[in-house]
Amino acid sequence: MAAMKIGTKLTDNPKDYMLRTRLDKKTLQKLDAVALEKATTRSEIVRIGIEMQYDKMFQSDKK
Repeated sequence: MAAMKIGTKLTDNPKDYMLRTRLDKKTLQKLDAVALEKATTRSEIVRIGIEMQYDKMFQSDKK
């Protein structure tokens, strides 16, 4: 097994893919407000939003 680099974060769910998007000022302000209120990162808020939309879409298929 190869030695881990110093500073490498260990996680059960590595984030190997990067998504880049363009936002208008108002949307970015909303994203920052939510991240600040939840004490988390922009990335985590986006991941939560994706999960919510995915669950919403596919939960209705199960009914």
